Order: sequence, then C-alpha cells, then structure tokens
Amino acid sequence: MVDLLRGPYDRSVFYVSDGTGITAETFGHSLLTQFESITLREIRLPFIDTMDKAQEALARIRLQASIDGKRPIVFSTLVNPDINQVVRQAEVMFIDLFATFVEPLEAELGVRSNHTIGRSHAAADSAQYQRRIEAINFSLAHDDGQLHKGLEDADVILVGVSRCGKTPTSLYLAMQHGIKAANYPLIPEDFDRGRLPEALYGHRSKLFGLSITPERLSQVRFERRPNSRYASIENCRSEVLDAEAMMRREGIRWLSSTTKSIEEIAATVLQTLELH
Repeated sequence: MVDLLRGPYDRSVFYVSDGTGITAETFGHSLLTQFESITLREIRLPFIDTMDKAQEALARIRLQASIDGKRPIVFSTLVNPDINQVVRQAEVMFIDLFATFVEPLEAELGVRSNHTIGRSHAAADSAQYQRRIEAINFSLAHDDGQLHKGLEDADVILVGVSRCGKTPTSLYLAMQHGIKAANYPLIPEDFDRGRLPEALYGHRSKLFGLSITPERLSQVRFERRPNSRYASIENCRSEVLDAEAMMRREGIRWLSSTTKSIEEIAATVLQTLELH
C-alpha cells in the first residue's frame, strides 16, 4: 500500500465530496493548472456521507501526508458540518468550497442555502438531465458520419480529417452541455471530388471545422496504425492542406485543435454558433 503511494510528485491533492467529487475536482483543476511547474498526485474521495467514511478519509489523507513529508491540499464540497469537521482534522491546506462561496452568497441574498448533499448532481429526472442523455445518444449514433438520418436535429456538425478531435469534442458537448453534435470525416475521396459529403449541404449553418498540424496528426495516427501510409507525414500534410482549403472554399468556420483542450474547443463552438 505504502509503496503504491510513492512517486515523483511534488504534492498530493485530494478532492473530497459527499457526492461524486466532480465539482471539487473541476474547480481544483482550474486553479492548479496555473502551477505548471508543480507535479501533482490527484486523488478523488467521493461519497463521504457518513462519519465512518469521514474517519476513513481522514486516515487516508494522514497516511499520504506521512509518506510525502508534506501536507496535502484538500478541495472539499462536504455539506454536512459534522463530517466536514472530521476531515478538517487532517494537517492539510483545506479549501472548503461551500464555506468560501455559499456563506457569502447567503449573506448577500439574505437566504439560507438548502445544504442538500449531492444537490448539484441530483437532477436525474430533470429536463436538463434528459436532454443530456438524448444528446449523448444522438452524438454516438452520428459519430464519424455513420448515420445521415436525423441531421436536421443536430445542433452542430463537426467536420475535419480523421483523428483531429471531432469525436471527443462531440461527446463533451453532449455530456456537458446537452448539445446534439454529429461529426463527419473529410476523406481523400471528398478532396478528389472537391465537395463536402452530400448529406452536409442542407445543413451549412450547423457546420464547424476542426484542423490540426500535420506533425501532430501524424503522431496521433501513428499510435493507431504504426508505419502506415495513413500515419505518414506526407499523407497527413496533404490531407490537412486539402481539408483547410475545402473549409475555406465552403465558408466553414474552423479552428486548429493542436494546442487546445476539449473544453476550449467546445467553448469556441458554443460561442461561434451561439448555442445555448
């Protein structure tokens, strides 16, 4: 157990929550990405919703602190004050997201918060949740141009060469924003014809293009098909040039995914197409 916890890390970070821990982890990531020179071990402790689990979490954090020789950083979204107080006994830098933000909001709004455990992810029967499920199913069915039917229901249709990031962006848009995103690969046959796939011409306003540098594309493709023409730098360079020329010719708004995260790409798509 102890050996497994050792490693070349500068500091350990815990995300502790009585729910999934996604909120704490998302917020923590946003802050910690500002410290690129620090190597972090990140550990999520979800569903800490009883005193016994709180004691286990406390022991786990203390063990890591003793191994590291440095106090861990803890991001917490624990709602129950008694459980929260147990975990706070650890000798750590404790960042209580609810105390930091909810209490000032209570003072500003003049209303006590509900202090409901798991409230941010407890919308399984809500319209928003159902919309996300529908969007995920749509994006999976319309991945890689495998289904033409129903494109009129798409909120966005991503186009670009194979392996430029269309599928992960589509799924992120669906899961995080409830956006129905289809995607189509641009292939050599399209470039030879000088036209987009025919199914796309009735949906120009929904099109958004992704590109990538040939060097990065070659690396990504090499992992999938080593030493193939598909992954060769010459072929990647040709496809990228042809795809960008086609997107310019067809008036498709596009960006390069080379140095951008999925979150950044998705935000650009939402802003450019004014999707909500």
